[in-house]
Amino acid sequence: MRKSFLKGADISFVDEIETEGGSFFENGRKRDVLDILRDSGINSARLRIWNAPSFDYCNVEKTKKMAKRIKDKGLHFLLDFHYSDYWADPGKQHMPKAWEKLTFPELVDAVRDFTRDTIAELKRQGTLPDMVQIGNEITNGMIWGEGRVDGDWDTDEQWRKLGDLIEAGIRGLNEALEQEDKVPVMIHIDRGGDNAGSRKFYDRLAAMNVDYDIIGLSYYSWWHGTLEELTDNLSDLANRYGKDIVVVEAAYPWTMTPPDDQPLIFNTEEWLYPGYPANTEGQSAWLSKLMDVIRATPGDRGIGVYYWEPCWIPSKPQWSVGHENNWSNLTLFDYAGNKLPSLDAFKD
Repeated sequence: MRKSFLKGADISFVDEIETEGGSFFENGRKRDVLDILRDSGINSARLRIWNAPSFDYCNVEKTKKMAKRIKDKGLHFLLDFHYSDYWADPGKQHMPKAWEKLTFPELVDAVRDFTRDTIAELKRQGTLPDMVQIGNEITNGMIWGEGRVDGDWDTDEQWRKLGDLIEAGIRGLNEALEQEDKVPVMIHIDRGGDNAGSRKFYDRLAAMNVDYDIIGLSYYSWWHGTLEELTDNLSDLANRYGKDIVVVEAAYPWTMTPPDDQPLIFNTEEWLYPGYPANTEGQSAWLSKLMDVIRATPGDRGIGVYYWEPCWIPSKPQWSVGHENNWSNLTLFDYAGNKLPSLDAFKD
């Protein structure tokens, strides 16, 4: 029997968008964006959590608030621990300020404690995540410099530290759970079409016997290779590690015309995937093709996709991320918050 397929959306900016006056519409009618997403086929929502951000978003309290909304709508809930006070990705994995002076054993304990306490708070309010990421795009490690593994840090000792930090997060999660709770653990890197890079990372985890459940990959075609390379990587990883795989970040543009004079992150025609123009038809077709590729993973191991920030409309001039919204042509809503037809690609 085929596994249920996760059709997800990272909605981490929704709280800020709505607080600052942004709204969402379907057929000209204002609606709760979670209702629009759910009715369009989305069945899971992802939230990032930062340790102690300098602004009042993506922290524990706001995560609890958004988790309640997600669960009230009957959606599956994926929680993404960044273990940073700010963005964590392959180019930066800044250690939380409160942890900077800790010894390594103390840092391991801090990772466990923060994970355990966060999960325990969510469980107490009846919003236990259905899946948890330990780290975000940790291709080059996490919580730098202790858990860094790229360049000069690509040593056995550093990989062992990274393994200890990952295991501390998993331990913290499990300490907050009852025996009947089942919360799979995802380990997420950014190497969608890069099989050699993916193998290098997950082989290291296997050598250290790090026990996790799901492989998470980011796949942005203009950065991470062709759909054929993604297909080959999914196939190899599924056969090599025997784990389910989720493409946990993906996006594609619906226009190349920006909403204002600020540059967009996807701003060159050369980045468009051949055969998929930057309009709602091209965006929809690309998303459908991506889901077909994932579903074709051997052994039904491709179990889902998450669209990254489909709701990040340009509703305010300055964001908590410290810059203008450069993602707004990669959403599934237009600049005024109207649902785009391409969102319906998630419907069966």
